[in-house]
Amino acid sequence: MPPILLFDISALDLNKIEYGKEDIAKENPQSFEMSQLDAVNWADLEKLQCVGYKDVTDNEFWIRGHIPGRPIMPGVIMVEAAAQLASFFMKRVYGLTGFIGFSGIGKTKFRGTVVPGDRLYMLSHICKVRSRQFSAEVQGVVNGKKVFDTIITGMRV
Repeated sequence: MPPILLFDISALDLNKIEYGKEDIAKENPQSFEMSQLDAVNWADLEKLQCVGYKDVTDNEFWIRGHIPGRPIMPGVIMVEAAAQLASFFMKRVYGLTGFIGFSGIGKTKFRGTVVPGDRLYMLSHICKVRSRQFSAEVQGVVNGKKVFDTIITGMRV
């Protein structure tokens, strides 16, 4: 039985961009090689769900050293991309200002590889919100297959 996705994305137009690089840069301070979110395709502010992506290119900073001859996107970078999506979405949904720091990772599983040429879609669902902290379930999908899932915890700093 294949792993179940957080929500059905088959009806979504994944070619549509709801928020692009400029929108993301206004909310997320990560830049240059640490920017790991290219666009947000879809967001449902009522259900607290969104889909974003990272296009993995031959120019990623980790290509040369992870793994020589067979570059594989490091899991920590996948999780960083997930955190950037969740932080961006929290700022948009709740109008939060300032910096949102990464305060935890839970139940993370890697189920496949991400390599140059892949588009890593990330499905996110904000599942818990407190006054200073939030949690989001995030799943990574490449070519219709789940490659990771995690729970990201973020905190206003």
